Amino acid sequence: MSNRLAVTTSLCFLLFPLVALADVSLPSVFSEHMVLQRKQPIQVWGWASPGEGVKVKLGESSAVTTTGKDGRWQLKLPPMDAGGPLQLTVQAADGPAVVVDDVYVGEVWLCSGQSNMAMNVSRARQADVETAAANHPQIRMFKVASAPNTEPQEKCQGSWSVCSPETVGRFSATAYFFGRKLHRELNVPVGLINSSVGGTSIESWTSMAAQSKVATIEPRLDAWREQDAAFDAKRATAQYEKAVARWEVQRKKALADGKRAPRKPREASQPRLDRNYPSNLFNGMIHPIVGYTIRGTIWYQGENASGRGFAQLYQAQLTTLIRDWRHRWGQGDFPFAWVQLPNFRAAQTEPSETTGWVLVQEGMLKTLSEPYTGMAVTIDIGEVNDIHPKNKQDVGSRLAAWALADVYDRRGLAMGPIAFETIFAEGRAVVKFVHAAGLNAAGKPIEGFALAGEDRVFHWAEARLDGDVVVVSCKQVSKPVAVRYAWAQNPKCNLRNGAGIPASPFRSDDWDESQNQ
Repeated sequence: MSNRLAVTTSLCFLLFPLVALADVSLPSVFSEHMVLQRKQPIQVWGWASPGEGVKVKLGESSAVTTTGKDGRWQLKLPPMDAGGPLQLTVQAADGPAVVVDDVYVGEVWLCSGQSNMAMNVSRARQADVETAAANHPQIRMFKVASAPNTEPQEKCQGSWSVCSPETVGRFSATAYFFGRKLHRELNVPVGLINSSVGGTSIESWTSMAAQSKVATIEPRLDAWREQDAAFDAKRATAQYEKAVARWEVQRKKALADGKRAPRKPREASQPRLDRNYPSNLFNGMIHPIVGYTIRGTIWYQGENASGRGFAQLYQAQLTTLIRDWRHRWGQGDFPFAWVQLPNFRAAQTEPSETTGWVLVQEGMLKTLSEPYTGMAVTIDIGEVNDIHPKNKQDVGSRLAAWALADVYDRRGLAMGPIAFETIFAEGRAVVKFVHAAGLNAAGKPIEGFALAGEDRVFHWAEARLDGDVVVVSCKQVSKPVAVRYAWAQNPKCNLRNGAGIPASPFRSDDWDESQNQ
């Protein structure tokens, strides 16, 4: 759906509210094949005529309420154990009942972000093998249709799909492999709400109300406002027409030469209508599902932030998004985990190579200071020439390892090793890690550490293990004041824990290198 169409659709709802409220109705997320969250009060809402009584029944549980003046109703059903299939019935005092069949109760996770979350199983590694084996009818995915909007929306389009070899190819690969591991380990139904769009910014997924209160983020918001104010529609149309004319020539030549035709240019639109404008995806794709009872959220985004001059803001942006969503859901500090950006582009040559990509990775690492959060380190499974690595199996598995350990209290390492303290003494750096049981480098010399003195010039360093501690030294740096590990977009590094999960890139210093992004 285009931005203009999304705006037009919202106007239609405003102009014809009585039609929508004539009979009892439910949001699209409450539909056939859905999964509801177990062992928590189940929130259900919808619309009917103002002041009308509504009864909701799920299995043996039921609750009643009355619609408000705006025709909206909302209630909570008591917590239920995992199971199904059940039938959800919504009955208004006047009018026919709405019946939703094939409802299961289990674990529900919201899965959001940009293209690496949106990337389907059909594009993942060993897609044919994974597709043929995907007979998991108790794994279901709800796909929120892409619909950015300039105002918060009450409704969205989407439907639930039951996992099978015929449907799984369209599932988010990261979400599917995450959900599959949970399903196997917990032996309960798993519902995955996929609200993701490729090539999108983190600020578009966070409400404007939340972002506007954070001074650190203000430069990014100001940049968008300046773009919007400077936009010249006539000039943009003229430039687009010239670009299309050039494209037509290139397309005809490519076809004549038997080559692939180039993509047709996209017409520029008013920035405030763009899907990436602050809050527009939140308005259209998150706000309509706020309140659907979930266990937690997994997030895969950040590529978009790495090359726009604002990578140093990512910690503030991700922290703001997490707090904003938690506040709106009203479920306390529900668990929230993300995928740290993987290795990408040319291999590291210098001891320290700061880029916007690395600063986003650091922002993700620092956001672990938020309560009940986790991170899947993927510095070992990226691809040099593809920003969409095909190995989504390990991505989903590492997210699930965190969930199983930290959310479901299962034994095991939740994440890769995370440096939490560095001590400089006797010409060495001593680095302490958490999540480090079985710390190793596969029997090889440890790679990836660098030291710097007061001159802030980094040199490759030698590192050795001392239990769960790494001792770092360098002949060229007699008095080190800073240590960095895997500090590059595609670093040399091989430190991991006993679960085989790599250590996160980190630095002990806080030197301002934002100019290098």
